[in-house]
Amino acid sequence: MTATILIADDDAVQRRLVENMVRRCGYETMVVESGDAAVAVMTASDGPVVDALVLDLVMPGLDGMGVLAEIREAGLAIPVIVQTAHGGIDNVVSAMRAGAHDFVVKPVGIERLQVSLRNALNASALKNELQRVRHSREGRLTFADIITRSETMANVMKAAKKAAGSSIPVLIEGESGVGKELFARAIHGTSDRSAKPFVAVNCGAIPDNLVESILFGHEKGSFTGATERHTGKFVEASGGTLFLDEVSELPLAAQVKLLRALQEGAVEAVGGRKPVKVDVRIISATNRRLLDRVKAGQFREDLFYRLHVLPLTIPPLRMRRDDIPNLLRHFLARFCAEEHRTINGISGEAMAGLSQLNWPGNIRQLENAVYRAVVMSEGPHLGLSDFPSTGLQPATDIHPDTYAEAGEPLIMEPVSPRTASNVVNGNDIPLAPTPDPGSLPLFTQDGEVRPLEELEADIIRFAISHYRGQMSEVARRLKIGRSTLYRKLDDIAAKNGIVAEEEQ
Repeated sequence: MTATILIADDDAVQRRLVENMVRRCGYETMVVESGDAAVAVMTASDGPVVDALVLDLVMPGLDGMGVLAEIREAGLAIPVIVQTAHGGIDNVVSAMRAGAHDFVVKPVGIERLQVSLRNALNASALKNELQRVRHSREGRLTFADIITRSETMANVMKAAKKAAGSSIPVLIEGESGVGKELFARAIHGTSDRSAKPFVAVNCGAIPDNLVESILFGHEKGSFTGATERHTGKFVEASGGTLFLDEVSELPLAAQVKLLRALQEGAVEAVGGRKPVKVDVRIISATNRRLLDRVKAGQFREDLFYRLHVLPLTIPPLRMRRDDIPNLLRHFLARFCAEEHRTINGISGEAMAGLSQLNWPGNIRQLENAVYRAVVMSEGPHLGLSDFPSTGLQPATDIHPDTYAEAGEPLIMEPVSPRTASNVVNGNDIPLAPTPDPGSLPLFTQDGEVRPLEELEADIIRFAISHYRGQMSEVARRLKIGRSTLYRKLDDIAAKNGIVAEEEQ
């Protein structure tokens, strides 16, 4: 899914100019007129996700520095690019100290803005991925650490967030590799039990004769080999959450004792003389349909209804393909950091192919494919040849538009002149120095003379860039009044806005 950029500026002309440049970079935009409105959008609990903020420093009411302070106080990790017509070193230092990611001077060129946005989004992806890994190791995962924008996941996320506010038993169903344990950890990390232990047990990996001992504990000498006392997973998780992964694999004998423990809130160790009270929140998971196991007589019906109080079904990756670009960005940032590799991105052809695969191993398979590609690649870009395990082959019959959709944040290759359009991908804009006035193109690729208004717009852009946004000097050099200059800028912005909307 395309990244969303929030633009906050009190100047209507500047808002339009920046908005059209951001859209030409291939991103979605949101526009507000004040700092207070920007803060309201970013802190809204049910509002849209904002990936980056382009912020004017000088605004009435809450100015840019005030917005940066509000972002820091709210603990938001949104990268901010500040812009102002006053590019003094003091403003730069103050903005950077306040947490800004980058600083640009009005009027910013599209190449400069594109680089700032790309770097900000890539740095944010790396920071978020490393934070997610750290939270996972520390047992502090929350729903903010789950990478998804897919509409098919919206209801699952909503139900899981509601479940986190209570101690209701949750059963998570889904194919292997979809992230069932990640959801379980997020529920625990968001609940009031987050400071207590999260204990995970893979029921399918425990030998049948050791299930009761591992879950409920045993006393010393209770059976051959019991040389010391063991408390069991229920007691270890007391006060916190016990995650029973692959619960459908539990033998029937252990299911009876598990049902009794859930009913009475107490467990009795093997060889023990009295039960021990425990306060445990149960979250279970299975890659099979548990109801089918009940019908086949392989799972107790009464235990099923104890666990199946709030069911969550996580859709496979093939049903949420719009999450693939975001997942690729995060995995690429993480593995490049871990392996000390510099990889600039993934080609459009590879992005299109990766987004079309069924991924039977789901997110785990995608993660491993990126890991292998990062380790084995020899160039600065990842292409189809870097993903041999997926079976992808270079193809010439994939429409170029597919590349643009699939490769939005990661395509780093320049766009072919034959397929380029006015809507340019965020990573496809070539960096180039500002042209001399005499080098402005007078003819189209078909050899026809360019329209006068296009030439005039190029001249105005060049003059603004050359004189560093000093509008009085620009107007004087162009021999027009300042009001006429602003009117022409408004006309240029309005025309570009119509073009962008028609092509989207």
